Amino acid sequence: MNRRTFLQSAGAALACHAAAATEKKPNIVLILADDMGFSDLGCYGGEIRTPNIDGLARAGVRFTQFYNTARCCPTRASLLTGLYPHQAAIGHMVDNPKPFPGYRGDLSRRAVTIAEALKPAGYQTLMAGKWHVTPVTESKHNWPRQRGFDRYYGIIHGAADYFNPVTLVRDNEKAALDGPNYYFTDAIADNASKFIADAAAKPEPYFLYAAFTAPHWPLHAREEDIARYRGRYKDGWDVLREERHKRQIAMGIVSRKWPVTPRDSSVKPWSEVADKEWQQRRMEVYAAQVDRLDQAVGRILDAIKRTGQEENTLVMFLADNGGCAEELGPRAKALHIPGTTLDGKPVKVGNVPGVMPGSEETYQSYGLPWANASNTPFRLYKHWVHEGGISTPLIARWPKVIRKTNSLTNEPGHLIDLMATCVDVAGARYPESFAGERIVPLEGKSLKPVFEKGKRAGHEAIFWEHEGNRAIRQGRWKLVSRHPGKWELYDVEADRTEMQDLAAKQPDRVAKMSALYDQWAIRAQIEPWQKVVDAPRGAKNI
Repeated sequence: MNRRTFLQSAGAALACHAAAATEKKPNIVLILADDMGFSDLGCYGGEIRTPNIDGLARAGVRFTQFYNTARCCPTRASLLTGLYPHQAAIGHMVDNPKPFPGYRGDLSRRAVTIAEALKPAGYQTLMAGKWHVTPVTESKHNWPRQRGFDRYYGIIHGAADYFNPVTLVRDNEKAALDGPNYYFTDAIADNASKFIADAAAKPEPYFLYAAFTAPHWPLHAREEDIARYRGRYKDGWDVLREERHKRQIAMGIVSRKWPVTPRDSSVKPWSEVADKEWQQRRMEVYAAQVDRLDQAVGRILDAIKRTGQEENTLVMFLADNGGCAEELGPRAKALHIPGTTLDGKPVKVGNVPGVMPGSEETYQSYGLPWANASNTPFRLYKHWVHEGGISTPLIARWPKVIRKTNSLTNEPGHLIDLMATCVDVAGARYPESFAGERIVPLEGKSLKPVFEKGKRAGHEAIFWEHEGNRAIRQGRWKLVSRHPGKWELYDVEADRTEMQDLAAKQPDRVAKMSALYDQWAIRAQIEPWQKVVDAPRGAKNI
């Protein structure tokens, strides 16, 4: 073979290789934060240092009207399956099973996970972090490896000591801590990064689900991260909410015509607060946890970049519910609350003023006043389906497809759309049956058209129910109820902070929307909340 023929042949081979690389299906990385409010990230108006997530936003698109389901395990069930939580049998909590199909508290076999849907399309499937869609028992029937994931590192339970997490698992076996300086957020990032490196060395594309517990309580953080925020919150929650709201307006995250909601009626003005030093410390540690989460996301993004596959990797980042107003009492007991530290020191449990949180010798939450600030400018919190409970940042970066970078979209969306998006992007098929079970039809709609064109044909309506709190959003209208209260009606285009209840002025609209909600509730296996509360604990074999 002469030199010219050799070069032509080599050039043809390189062209074929380039074409194959170009045609390779995209990798998909889905990153979930835990109990993080709408305004905590820098790119959503927060003061917390989040340069890596902010960089993700600059290189992609931010959604301003994306929704979760207001609580941790229902959100995970919905995210994983593309169904409403009750359709996946997790209408409430996995540790509170009830004898109704929608409330069994164990991920349904009539639902498939994203991993199960993508594997037939040739995907490697990887997960690191919090599972929380099956009870913690001896049975492994619904662990990640049994629901489509090739590799797994994380916790089966829903919360954990950051320095010594319970139910820590690698694949199907109990795992030990990785070294003496262990911190769970770092461990999730380390394992996710290793999974990415290993997967990228193979020809098949990969799907990675990284489900962090940060910044869910307990308030545990590294001292170097806490130090970065020392004194930052000395002016209190009132000033913080004002600062965040102004930045959100300037960024275009929220409309100038939506006033920030009044301070929660149960919260004192900062000027009247005792124990200011302790209150500041709570928020300092929370901010440090978000900061460390951002560092972890940065390590995952660096791992993607090192593979040379960044251009054709879709990364999505969001949170599972709004800021958490839960207060921990000194008598709190649970599987995830240790009696002692690793070196045998007693753990001081509960939000006790004067006991400064942050170390593994404490177990606290940041409480309602700071959650009120996290959810700026919205009402209410995790558990409720007013905007403060269900609004999440969603950031998507996909260099090969998303050309309008550092952009905002007001297209409404919901967790149910993530399965549909992954299936669409992967060229996969959502199955009608799987493992001998008839599968519930997919509820979500793909976000890919938003990535490509900035818009899509959206949902006729989106629905919520959690602990009797109900909502339906239809176009610009939202009907919402805080259990056991009446329906409230809001024009979220004019009033997304839900300040002007129009229910009394528009009874016909309330009647039509509530009837649509009732139809959905039957289809989605919703039961009256008091009936669920009164039912004996335990799930029948339904």
